[in-house]
This record gives sequence, structure tokens and C-alpha cells, in this order.
Amino acid sequence: MNPKRIMLVDDQQIANFILRKLLSKHAAQADVHDFTAPEKAIEDVARLNPDVIFLDLNMPVLDGWAFLDQMQERQLGHAVVVVTSSTSEVDRSRALTYPNVRHYCSKPVPAEALQQALG
Repeated sequence: MNPKRIMLVDDQQIANFILRKLLSKHAAQADVHDFTAPEKAIEDVARLNPDVIFLDLNMPVLDGWAFLDQMQERQLGHAVVVVTSSTSEVDRSRALTYPNVRHYCSKPVPAEALQQALG
């Protein structure tokens, strides 16, 4: 079985570092690619062909909403887990309108949400 390919997209390097540490416990063999520049990440989605993308919503230049919109425009249906510090129910509802968003969770990602996403 091939290891899972995972993309982390968060402008905060520390957030990617923490998520990478959590993944090392739940998916030790995963092939993890982390990006602090979402505009670079969107360009690499098709090439990397990740099994799952962990995506922050609040980022400068290209926020999570614009990232999701660009995925739709490019017909990229990769599974996305929205990871945010927002507690807004409006954000949760909006995120779940995107067909490729599988989960929505708050930072730090709870272990059970990680396991579900990697399922």
C-alpha cells in the first residue's frame, strides 16, 4: 500500500509544524508537503495529486475560500479538511458547501478528526 500524500496549506509555519508532528503519530509513512504560500500550493495540487489537503481559511494573498474556488475552477476534486481558528458557524456552513470539503475542524486538529480524514 502506498503512503498517503498529504498537503498542508497554512501561512503560519508553526501551524504546519504542529500538524506535521500530529501526522507523524497517525500516519508515520505519509508523504507530507507543506506550504506557507497558498498561491504556490494551488499550482502544485495537480502535480502532487494529494490524497488530502489540510487547508487554513485565514491567509493573506490567497485565503482558503479563494483556494477552494480555484480548486473548483480547475476541476480539482481532491479531499480537503478545513482547519481554522475560526469558531464561526457561518464559516463551517459555507465550507461544507464545497463538494470536496470532507471535514471542518478547529486548530489544533483533534486526533479523531485526523484519523477520519486519513481513513
